[in-house]
Formats: sequence, structure tokens, C-alpha cells
Amino acid sequence: MPLDFDALSNWDFEEIEQTLTERDTILYALGLGFGEDPTDKKELAYVYEDGLKAVPSMAVILGYPGFWLRDPKTGVNWQKVLHGEQWLDIYKPLPTHARLVGRSKIDFIADKGEGKGAVIYQSRDIIDADSGEKLARVAMSAFCRGDGGFGGENQAGPAPAVLPDRAPDHICDIDTLPRQALIYRLSGDFNPLHADPDVARSVGFDRPILHGLATYGLAARAILKTLLDYDSARLVGLDVRFSAPVYPGETVRFEIWEEDGEARFRASIPARDVVVLNNGAARFA
Repeated sequence: MPLDFDALSNWDFEEIEQTLTERDTILYALGLGFGEDPTDKKELAYVYEDGLKAVPSMAVILGYPGFWLRDPKTGVNWQKVLHGEQWLDIYKPLPTHARLVGRSKIDFIADKGEGKGAVIYQSRDIIDADSGEKLARVAMSAFCRGDGGFGGENQAGPAPAVLPDRAPDHICDIDTLPRQALIYRLSGDFNPLHADPDVARSVGFDRPILHGLATYGLAARAILKTLLDYDSARLVGLDVRFSAPVYPGETVRFEIWEEDGEARFRASIPARDVVVLNNGAARFA
């Protein structure tokens, strides 16, 4: 069954209600490796309830509607779907505990042509259930490799951030643990690709890979550490393109440029000489 443009364009997302606890906030940070040095009080603030702070990138897992593209009514060949890009705007510092609501919608669908795939752009507002205040906007693109040529418009998505043509101003290496994905999945993404070696091998990977949004969270950690002295309130935007997966246990290298009060970055695996995040942009308050 081909991609159903009308069904997707008018997809009726259920409003997701979520009770965020301090335990959830700590577990998310542990999934990104915060607290690697438990005597570092600046990192400890993200994994210890006394003075706890939320990692800004946690917004991407809040009010999450799940892997809805697996629904047969979409007509999408979900086995060929890749997470293409991720955007985040934060309007006020995330709470460490709260009642939240996630409201998702389809923004538009781009038809790249027969054999070239389609791209679904969707977004989600994260809202404080008690005050009604919008806390953040999360947006992403899903590259549907098996679904192009349905007769839609090849509409362009947001232009990617341009990296400076010079040496980076900062380099930040972050080590991941061999069990990193097994920790991160406890924040809600239980895709067996990140835990089961047999499933990973069945789709062409040597072993389970790290969640793309965990690598995204590592970018937030690198920016907080390198440029913001771990001040979570200052990071108000984070955008990336996903290029390749990370294997748990690898060292991720972030090259960071300071540009007009913001930052540009990319991430790579030096041991494999492969870029895993590209066209990164971080915006500051």
C-alpha cells in the first residue's frame, strides 16, 4: 500500500498527558552520561535531587506520541524510515517535575520522487498542564526511503545550519558506555534495535546502536560543558542533522564553532572517521 498523503496530512494525534518526575529527569541525564565524574558538582546538578536541573534536550522525549508511522493506515514502509533532522526551541527552562501535555501535528510532507523517498515534517508543543504555558516546541523530519512518487509537492524543509570554513574553536570528546543504550532506553524508546543483537544484525548492524536522540542529547551535554558552564537556562535551541549511528562504547568528538552569539557544531567518531551529527546549531538566551 502506498503512502496515504491525505491520511497523513490530517493525522489525528491524541493529546499525550505525562507526569514528569524527578526520577525521570535524573534517568534521562544518566542516559547521556551525566555524572561521569560524581565529584563534579556542575554535572551532579543534573543527576542529584538536591538542586536538580533538567537537561534542555529532554524536551524531545516529553509528550512523545510513539512510533505512530508503524500504523498500517499511514501506508508508510516503516522499516525504511530514518530520523533525518531534529529541531528544538525552548521558551523557558524545563521543569524537573510537572504535569505536561504534548500536542503533535504534521507540518507538511515532501515528495522527493519515485525511488527517492518522501520526508514527513512534524512538530509537537510541550505545554505545562497546570498553567497552560508553552514550554518548548520539538520538530523533526522522518525520511521515508520507500515512499516517494505519490504525487505530492517536493517542498523544501528548513535550511540546515552552515558550518564555518575554518578550524573549530573547541573540541569536546565524550565517551559513551557499552551499556549506554540500555540506560537511555529507560527514558521511553524501547526499540529492540538498541538492545537486541539479533535484531541489530537483521537490519545490517554489527551490534545494537545508540538511539539517535541519545546522540542528540550528547550534543546538548557538549554545548553545556564547553560553552555554557552547565547553565541549562541559557540553552534555548538545538538543531541537528543525523548522518550515521553511534555504537555504545565509542568516543564521540564534537567540533564546535562560536558564531554571532550562537554555536555551530558537528559530531564524529574518530575511530571510524565518520560524521554522526552534522549542521548542528545551538542558540543561547
